[in-house]
Amino acid sequence: MLYELATLTLKLHTIPRALPRLAEYSNSPNTAGRLLGCWETEHGVIITRLLVLRAFEDAQQLTHERDRLFRSHSPFGIGEFLESFTAETYLQFPFLEAPIRPGTYGPVYEFRTYRLQVGSLEPTMAGWAKAAPERTQLYPLTTVMYATDGHPRITHIWPFPSLDERLVIRRKAVEMGIWPPENGPESIAHATSTIAIPTSISPLN
Repeated sequence: MLYELATLTLKLHTIPRALPRLAEYSNSPNTAGRLLGCWETEHGVIITRLLVLRAFEDAQQLTHERDRLFRSHSPFGIGEFLESFTAETYLQFPFLEAPIRPGTYGPVYEFRTYRLQVGSLEPTMAGWAKAAPERTQLYPLTTVMYATDGHPRITHIWPFPSLDERLVIRRKAVEMGIWPPENGPESIAHATSTIAIPTSISPLN
């Protein structure tokens, strides 16, 4: 299973009009892949942004959809509202044997992306495999994935009951000595964190 995380930058105040069209595009029989999540960014860069997560059965399906997307005069079915977009390809860490499953986990999500030091992906994955079982007892993990294009990097997505609970859970994990994972901080070259809220069309909410 391959995953695509797309960042859509929209014109101001157009998200309410764009969402129905994005849903129609995602559910069309002509569109490859399966919509897993669609979030509006809340903290971070102050622009109108959507984060869209999709799953693909294999590289051929993803490549076909990506080619169609980049050739389209109206990417994601919302061309008139789009200022720009990026689409990144990911694989889940090997210890996550199950695919990402839609459901209600939030309603607050955090997207953390770490650009890695050269050659540090394998140690990073080993540390996560060891630490994640205890960490996810505090609250579940949506996914942790590594990029197959661009800079070596990972993205992990965490749901939280609220922003306040996010702080409580993160502090507790550190106090318990179960987080951050082994080989984690020393492998990070650059890190970003984005808080996002599921939209009305998001299967992950």
